[in-house]
Amino acid sequence: MQLMEKIEESLSIVEYAVETYGEGLFATFSGGKDSLVMLHLLQTVGHGRVNVPVLSIDTTVKFPETMAFRDALATDWGLDLRIIGNPEAALNIDIAADRAECCQALKVGPLNRAIVDLDITGLMSAIRWDEHPARASEEPISPRIDPPHDRIHPILHFTVDDIWDYIHAFNLPYCSLYDEGYASLSCVHCTVKSGDQARERAGRAPEKEEIMEQLRHLGYF
Repeated sequence: MQLMEKIEESLSIVEYAVETYGEGLFATFSGGKDSLVMLHLLQTVGHGRVNVPVLSIDTTVKFPETMAFRDALATDWGLDLRIIGNPEAALNIDIAADRAECCQALKVGPLNRAIVDLDITGLMSAIRWDEHPARASEEPISPRIDPPHDRIHPILHFTVDDIWDYIHAFNLPYCSLYDEGYASLSCVHCTVKSGDQARERAGRAPEKEEIMEQLRHLGYF
């Protein structure tokens, strides 16, 4: 499938989500390349505007460059950015000592609370099939039980090369860390430079990658 065909498929998923979930639809934005592409798809469907609220999880330990890019894009694109997090937990746990505990406290917990508090019925996230084995069986529309909502995945069928081809084709801005040798971005303690686009997540902490399936059952992307 060529990139333009993949884009058309993605746009149809986004259009379906906008029509189906209405005010209950939210998108996620990490400041990374994949969610950037997803937001641009939403912007395309919205005729130049991202017309759904955008959630960003602030773990307090993300790269400053990532957060600066997120904030700049929110301003430039007029995003309705909702920043969520658990800063108290960040002060009371040993960051990254126990990867499951850390992700549960700083990412999964705040996300699940936001889904309930904001009455989110559809949450759009930018995961891809080829990114990690734990994501390989996902569907474009994926029901969740606890808390009850649907996950919408419009770029599952994209590869990492598709992502970069899309970014360059539409001349999108992106976080400067990618040009410094980072292939995938997470929190500071769980990310190192790899420069290995063929093994996109080679720079992620292996302990966290090994428990990805467990984290996804808890509600992680």
